Amino acid sequence: MTANARKPRTRIQQKNTAAILEAALDVFSSRGFRGSTVDQIAKAAGLSKPNLLYYFPSKEAIHRELLSGLLDTWLAPLHAMKAEGDPLEEIMAYVRRKLEMSREMPRESRLFANEVLQGAPNLEGVLKEHLKPLVDEKAAVIEGWSAAGRIAPVHPYHLLFSIWSLTQHYADFDVQVRAVLPQSEAGDPFPEAARHVDAMFRKMLTPGG
Repeated sequence: MTANARKPRTRIQQKNTAAILEAALDVFSSRGFRGSTVDQIAKAAGLSKPNLLYYFPSKEAIHRELLSGLLDTWLAPLHAMKAEGDPLEEIMAYVRRKLEMSREMPRESRLFANEVLQGAPNLEGVLKEHLKPLVDEKAAVIEGWSAAGRIAPVHPYHLLFSIWSLTQHYADFDVQVRAVLPQSEAGDPFPEAARHVDAMFRKMLTPGG
């Protein structure tokens, strides 16, 4: 029985469930699902293994709970792209929020990246049932903007892939980014990253740009 099936009823249970999920996010994002163990998560949470297993019966159950709990947050910026808004500003707001999420939620980004790299065994249904319909909807909006000349001609799906890959790079490859950048930027790569991605996508998407 998972935490979803048996909701915590006491403050202690709520605290322990939150501690387990927070510890699991650290462990899974740094070690990947296959490299993580229940013992590692229990130790990081400050709980005994039997105590952890009272809340979650397996590593898989913890992983599924994490992914499920993060899904709405992860998809929210794309949901926020509105067809009735200014096309360029709607897309740039999405780009900015995705970059902000890499800064604010690097562990979550790596959690999803590791899951996809392993064939998305716990995300396959989500990709088909939630992500694809949402991407199809927003791709149609982008295609309509492009066809109307409100943004430059662009392949909507590959535009979204480019946004994802560029913005999430700063979370998923954080160590490489900081190792390669000049020392003056390595401490905080995001101000220059924000300027770069804004200039790049604006130039690409501005009609006649």
